[in-house]
Amino acid sequence: MPRPRSENARQSVLAAMRRALAADGYDAVTIEGLAAEAGVSKQTIYRWWPSKAAILGEALLEGALPGADVVLPFSDDLGADLRAWFATAAEHLARAENVELARALIAVTATDPQLGEALNHRFADPIVSWIVARVAQAQEDGAVRADVDAAVVADQFVAATSYAALLGRPLPAERVDALVDLVMRGIAAPIPGH
Repeated sequence: MPRPRSENARQSVLAAMRRALAADGYDAVTIEGLAAEAGVSKQTIYRWWPSKAAILGEALLEGALPGADVVLPFSDDLGADLRAWFATAAEHLARAENVELARALIAVTATDPQLGEALNHRFADPIVSWIVARVAQAQEDGAVRADVDAAVVADQFVAATSYAALLGRPLPAERVDALVDLVMRGIAAPIPGH
């Protein structure tokens, strides 16, 4: 069954938002530009969404997530696994369109907390879940202290990558190594006899 005409127009606006974000970044996106590209009026857009941030939020919630299909296995080495996660994040943030996406997420979260929460659940929850599961496994293996809150560790990794994206700063291997080493020293279980 074909979609109603208004639904097709909505989808055109969402697609225009995704393309504009990738091409020019969130700050350059205008309602006028989206309306022109989607072939609808500004009034129509404002009837459907109250703001540019709301359009972006829906576009991201409905769209494919870049990097969401990456699966990182657990190895015997927590530090190596955390470095592998950071390497994947660094590779992702090496592309300008992904930096723009991360910055837009931060902007939306700052202007619309409810939408920001939904977006962060969609984008950050899989990352947090992986890190929490990996740290929990290391706790079971005795490599990480039992009193370590794995969600707090995950927050530090998400925060570091968000900060790098916000500043447009790469995550070089030396920085990743320093952060992982710092975290590992803070969470490591004591070695018996030391």
